[in-house]
Amino acid sequence: MAEVTNLRGRRKTRIGLVTSNKMEKTITVSVERKVKHPIYGKFLKKTTKFMAHDEKNECSIGDIVRIMETRPLSKNKCWRLVEVVEKVK
Repeated sequence: MAEVTNLRGRRKTRIGLVTSNKMEKTITVSVERKVKHPIYGKFLKKTTKFMAHDEKNECSIGDIVRIMETRPLSKNKCWRLVEVVEKVK
């Protein structure tokens, strides 16, 4: 049992904004990161979109959520919803 919890601890987690929930049990999460330009040194915002599994269809557009890496669930989906950090108002 200790090995199972150890594996869970190493999985990647991301916090992002829900941009789409039009699919059944699937959400699209946009995650922003800041990258320094190699020559000019300015920090740029880069956005990555992840498809995540939402078992209960509890997310709406604009929510801030935490997602965790998991086994491949479909062609594009290998993340799952852990929690809704902040609901949209």
